[in-house]
Amino acid sequence: MRKVTFILFVILPFIAFGQQTQVADSATYLNDLKNEMQVLWPKNRTINIVFHGHSVPSGYFKTPVVNSLAAYPQLVFQKVKELYTYAVVNEITTAKGGENAEKGALRFDSDVLIYKPDLLFIDYALNDRNIGLERAYKAWDEMIKKALAKGIKVILLTPSPDAKLDNANPENELAKHAAQIRKLAAENNVGLADSYKAFAFLYSDKVELDKYMAQFNHPNELGHELIAKEIMKWLKK
Repeated sequence: MRKVTFILFVILPFIAFGQQTQVADSATYLNDLKNEMQVLWPKNRTINIVFHGHSVPSGYFKTPVVNSLAAYPQLVFQKVKELYTYAVVNEITTAKGGENAEKGALRFDSDVLIYKPDLLFIDYALNDRNIGLERAYKAWDEMIKKALAKGIKVILLTPSPDAKLDNANPENELAKHAAQIRKLAAENNVGLADSYKAFAFLYSDKVELDKYMAQFNHPNELGHELIAKEIMKWLKK
């Protein structure tokens, strides 16, 4: 009798070990950090929150006036301290007026990572229209991945509006950058503060929108408050 050899192939189900393609869960993403901010002295430590971006987080209102105390980084700092009374928190703004994400990426190591952030916000889309979607994507992705490699929690911001545009039109250039930032947040499973969406209730009425703007491309304190509220959705207890 001829010997027959049976070869058994075991096919294992394919498991994708890639990145999760969804925005982080606001209910849990910052839980470790929020717990840290509730630790009492002397067991607590200093928490560094860094805001990286362009003129809006820098506090430019009507250029060249810089109203840092009414800009969203400072508003967020105040709200965080109201919630986390015992926390020692540094609010650090590394933003520069007129800068795009490529320039922000060039100084990311020296100006951002040097502070060892616990939480990092990135906001560049208003000026990224000058470099286009592809170049902006590369710069944002580089900064996000560098931060994640250091164990830093990251929240991306879509842009505040430009009052000269039809902001309700999803085909305008700023809306396209907002959509790309949402995509980047999902691809990297990081947080998203959707400023562009927060202003959407004003887009059908330019007169109402102007009440939230210091000039056509810079929000006033009312506008900054909208952005701060979006951010605080991630930091509430």
